[in-house]
Amino acid sequence: MAVKLYRPTSPALRQKAVADYSGLSKKKPEKALLEKKKKNVGRNNYGRITSRHRGGGNKQKYRIIDWKRRKEGVPAKVIAIEYDPNRTAFIALIQYLDGSKSYILAPQGLKIGDMVESGPEADIVIGNCLPLGNIPIGSEVHNVELRPGRGGQLVRGAGTAAQLLAREGRFVSLRMPSGEVRLIPTNCKATIGSVSNPENEILNRGKAGYSRHQGRRPHVRGSAMNPVEHPHGGGEGKAPIGMPSPLTPWGKPTLGYKTRKPKESDKYIVRRRNK
Repeated sequence: MAVKLYRPTSPALRQKAVADYSGLSKKKPEKALLEKKKKNVGRNNYGRITSRHRGGGNKQKYRIIDWKRRKEGVPAKVIAIEYDPNRTAFIALIQYLDGSKSYILAPQGLKIGDMVESGPEADIVIGNCLPLGNIPIGSEVHNVELRPGRGGQLVRGAGTAAQLLAREGRFVSLRMPSGEVRLIPTNCKATIGSVSNPENEILNRGKAGYSRHQGRRPHVRGSAMNPVEHPHGGGEGKAPIGMPSPLTPWGKPTLGYKTRKPKESDKYIVRRRNK
């Protein structure tokens, strides 16, 4: 997918660079695979804000994605590649030979008319879903399960891919997009190929209004506030933070402060992610 640039006829268009959606299918989303998406962003069950800078945004409907690919041994034809407002990657509408349809994450290079399949006997081609124990060493995969049958949880963002490095006993070693090397059970499923829309990281939205359309409200820097409102506030002119570590408005350490507690899954991390 190419990047679309604009002539600078206005300040908003001067830096704007968006994905060229001309390669996507010009059709409405599949009605049976849509769900209502309630507007409650950043609020808890009392309606109080628990996550700041969220709200507004354009009306969206959720596309039901088949993360588990349980229909094994039944080939499916790709009948559309569509935009999904809920994620950075594109999605593919597939139709099985028995007539049922579902959405999957669209891998890079998947085209309309291609056939995809799930199961241990599937071929090693883009879009096919297999257990990690059946995938050759060195292959790039995405939509990786952490536990068998739970559905893909890892490597789902636009342009990402994990590489299968080794296989030993009940586990395979996967190098994640972050650089972390992690052990995953061999009977967990993954899909061959990298996720579509790799240009997403170089896009420039051009104006603040685009963030508002996506439901993101303005974020005010703490250093621009008064001392009563934020630990970083106050001072003459542009003052530094002036404390050992950056703090949230409520005095908790932030910006790089480690909050992850030791968990059972730590023993499956062979090498930590790149710093």
